[in-house]
Amino acid sequence: MAKSSSILSSPITLLISFFISLATATNYYKSLSPALLGFQEEKFTHLHFYFHDVMEGPKASTVIVAEPNGKAENSLPFGTVVAMDDPLTIGPELDSKLVGKAQGIYAVISQDEMGLMMVMTWAFSEGEFNGSTLSILARNMIVSEPIREMPIVGGTGAFRFVRGYAQAKFYSVSFATGNAVVEYDVFAFHY
Repeated sequence: MAKSSSILSSPITLLISFFISLATATNYYKSLSPALLGFQEEKFTHLHFYFHDVMEGPKASTVIVAEPNGKAENSLPFGTVVAMDDPLTIGPELDSKLVGKAQGIYAVISQDEMGLMMVMTWAFSEGEFNGSTLSILARNMIVSEPIREMPIVGGTGAFRFVRGYAQAKFYSVSFATGNAVVEYDVFAFHY
């Protein structure tokens, strides 16, 4: 009799285990206090730097990695994809103090005007934010909008859980060569 009792209890035990696992599986999240992760009071930071997009010469920091088929009337036709490893500096001169790199890609996304899709991470190498990053994913209409606003979509290090935006405007640009110096003002809330 003891044997059949254990046989009967076995499916019941399995059924109970099944419902317990279902209940546990539906609780896939847990609310946490930011203090648990060591977060203190939220900060608001303004960053100001210059981005150097150099497409020609011995110190080129960008390279075209894909071009559309056929001849183009301009240097960056619709469909062009560019990889970048651009210096970020304190001043507009390329030899001013380096504070990081802008690394990523951009693609020409507009058939009618010069519009770019920016997929870029700023990797900082100087000061309080050394080792931290900010990432941008945005449309950048470089001709029709004198000041372009782009959202910050993430960050690491000092910029974990960041939210904010960047404003970009040309300091100097040559549409013939593709070389540009872009002034950035970045506004970020972070812990």
